[in-house]
Amino acid sequence: MSTLFRAIAALGAAFLLAFAPFASAETALHNVRGFLPDLRFTLVGPGEKTITQDDFKGKTVMMFFGYASCPDICPTTMAQLSQVLETLGDDASKVRILFVSVDPHRDTPEILQAYVNAFDSNAIGLTGTEKQVADVARRYRVAYQIAKPSKDNPDNYEVAHSRGVYIFDGQGRARMLAADTESVEVLSEGVKRLLAQG
Repeated sequence: MSTLFRAIAALGAAFLLAFAPFASAETALHNVRGFLPDLRFTLVGPGEKTITQDDFKGKTVMMFFGYASCPDICPTTMAQLSQVLETLGDDASKVRILFVSVDPHRDTPEILQAYVNAFDSNAIGLTGTEKQVADVARRYRVAYQIAKPSKDNPDNYEVAHSRGVYIFDGQGRARMLAADTESVEVLSEGVKRLLAQG
């Protein structure tokens, strides 16, 4: 693991630890209500369509930042979030997974949607301009760094990014933050509690 990757990972861990005192007594999820901003963004989704938070009104949202060519962390987390939806049964239709790419140069809307569809039909891949992605990442304190590509193969480069799953309720309020290593059971419990609250 490079120094860059270790630094980004440490930053992400420190961010999660900052919310440790607010962890729910019932779960290991961190209660971030009032500490993180509500769901708000303008990005590009399937079919080059502009997508905003308004497209998810009434839906519980699990948002994760990553990139489609990520070798390990992102596919593992996407698989976990997909399993969470499986535990919900019919209520899965009330939840959306948002996968926000921090690699807008390679991740076109089509590539991203094909990627997330491999995990779950309730997942949406989102990208945008460098500024759009940076704005959303900054809003939720997500750190990422794109390594300089080689001259011989400009499409081959690494991307380091902090990790965590952001969970918003049906009103778009930030409610929970979980480590990407959190268990499916704990994530499912948190989502079910939000759904029960309406």
